[in-house]
Amino acid sequence: MDTPTAHPGPPPRVLITGATGYIGRRLKDKLLAEGHCTIRLLVRNRSKVRPEVVGRVEIVEGDTFHPAALDAALAGVDTAYYLIHSMGAGKEYDRLDRESATNFRDAAIRQGVKRIVYLGGLGEKETASKHLASRIETGELLSAKPESIQTLWFRAGVIIGSGSASFEIIHHLVQKLPLMLTPRWVTTKTQPIAVDDVLAYLAAALTLPSHANLIIDIGGARTTFREMLLRAAKVMGLRRLILPVPVLSPRLSSYWLMLLTPVPHAIAAALVEGLKSETVAQDDHARRFFPQIRPVSYEDAVQLALAEIEQNQVVSRWCDSSAGAACDIGGEDDISRAILRDRRVLPLGDLPAAAVYAAATAIGGDQGWFTYDFLWRLRGLIDKAVGGYGLNRGRRDPRELRVGDALDFWKVADLKPGKRLLLAAQMRLPGKAWLEFDIQEHQFVQTAHFYPQGLWGRLYWFAMLPFHTLVFRDLATHIVGRARQLQAQVPAQPKETAFP
Repeated sequence: MDTPTAHPGPPPRVLITGATGYIGRRLKDKLLAEGHCTIRLLVRNRSKVRPEVVGRVEIVEGDTFHPAALDAALAGVDTAYYLIHSMGAGKEYDRLDRESATNFRDAAIRQGVKRIVYLGGLGEKETASKHLASRIETGELLSAKPESIQTLWFRAGVIIGSGSASFEIIHHLVQKLPLMLTPRWVTTKTQPIAVDDVLAYLAAALTLPSHANLIIDIGGARTTFREMLLRAAKVMGLRRLILPVPVLSPRLSSYWLMLLTPVPHAIAAALVEGLKSETVAQDDHARRFFPQIRPVSYEDAVQLALAEIEQNQVVSRWCDSSAGAACDIGGEDDISRAILRDRRVLPLGDLPAAAVYAAATAIGGDQGWFTYDFLWRLRGLIDKAVGGYGLNRGRRDPRELRVGDALDFWKVADLKPGKRLLLAAQMRLPGKAWLEFDIQEHQFVQTAHFYPQGLWGRLYWFAMLPFHTLVFRDLATHIVGRARQLQAQVPAQPKETAFP
């Protein structure tokens, strides 16, 4: 393929939608590192964009259901990345996907955008699950007016990378189960691909010298989910035995995944449904139009993902963003509605705010929840059983938090370094709940806020009061105690010597 000739002039302007999601966040970082274009982000909440990135990009707040925000986001754009899906928005996500894609395509045409780049999923519409069929329909809608705008439609199967839902499922199953009784769908053919290779294709789409619509199926060598589990185990230095059995229905399989992995039931069910039919490439356009990209092997993709986890370099996770309340934080930092509270105030003396903030932002995940960790885990197990996230979603990084991060069954709704951490509850509740840590000059204030939904919400709160007394008092005490330990580890500064 001929390399396009560079022309003098301003760099192309690129819009990334879904910019705080799993792929969008990584694509934004890649394009920023390459430095060949001006980047604009369309986000629902600008606070989810990392502070060090804000000054390097243009930001438009809004979504694809508001024409004014769309027009503002697409004005002057050359290439627009469409990295949105509405699976987290409930039963009508397919209708929302259609509306979103149509709105986006029409606004892009109005604003004179030259190219849309879309990432969807592999599969044939006739045999695809509802989720995959919706992704295919989205691609069809974005591509429906080739006379007015070009669409490059990439289709990927299982994406392997730290933080991807597919990899976290594989990782947890292989780690936890020496013997796996698996359903028949583990023998379905698919073509896994490393997340870095997906990003390479998306970035290369900016300079592809083609003006026609294209569908580009991307992926590595064909394999099965069973082989992926066994090969991942080998990379991890583990021996695993897999026995397929005919009695595990898709519904039972999704509950099995929900209990053993971080993903909630809705996502587990969608992934299982997707694995019932083959997701393999139908064309050779990836090789023809992007010969410079050679996808790494499955083993290398697993190794890269494990290395990022071990080195605390996980850039994004599957639960970073979603169209539904389960993963997004729109309005979740508003605690003014709360009418019931559990407030704990501890003196800090001369303890610096930085140490208290570091201790507060390190809670949860592998670190656990101190003395009554077993009660937190019991609550997480109950949450999993009723379709929630539970505690095993963990956290992206053991020390660092950013707005929008998942923290067990909480979501980071607000961060003010050295001053405040606000967590919005994402466990199943008869109401809304928040956990706030406020670091003042001489005291630490921890408050659990609750807005009950009707009578059941109030009954729930008062029934939980004995447990709240234990866990919240213990949590506040241990955060301050850990802050003192952290401060004690800071080397003492040498005193200045006065000379006559």
